[in-house]
Amino acid sequence: MPRYEYKVVPAPQKSGKSKGAKTAEGRFAASIEQVLNQMGQDGWEYQRAELLPSEERAGFTSSTVNWRNVLVFRREIELTFVTTRSPTETPEGVPLAQPVPGPEMVVAPAPIAEEVQEPPLSLKGLETVSSSDDAPPEK
Repeated sequence: MPRYEYKVVPAPQKSGKSKGAKTAEGRFAASIEQVLNQMGQDGWEYQRAELLPSEERAGFTSSTVNWRNVLVFRREIELTFVTTRSPTETPEGVPLAQPVPGPEMVVAPAPIAEEVQEPPLSLKGLETVSSSDDAPPEK
């Protein structure tokens, strides 16, 4: 699956001078075309234009929202992987068995020495023993 990186650039706000463009629309289109061609030469593929809000400070305590036009580009990233593992296949393409890491010898835990006693099903009939340490001090 291809991976991409993206680049967002501000769209031109003013049109520059252009040969052959006599109207304001033509000059503006030529300035957009110039940005698209420059980015294309650098390997970027045009995706879309977006109008996005940008919150900016206005004075010391307030802020305003300005809308900005941006152009979105992308290009494919070439991923190269370097492995430090030994080969896992023979030259014929047959996979090799790989050892499972772990301890050399596994020892079972010792059995429990005392027999397990079942808990009582009811607390009735159990006597409570009070000691003299639990009694409140006399005054």
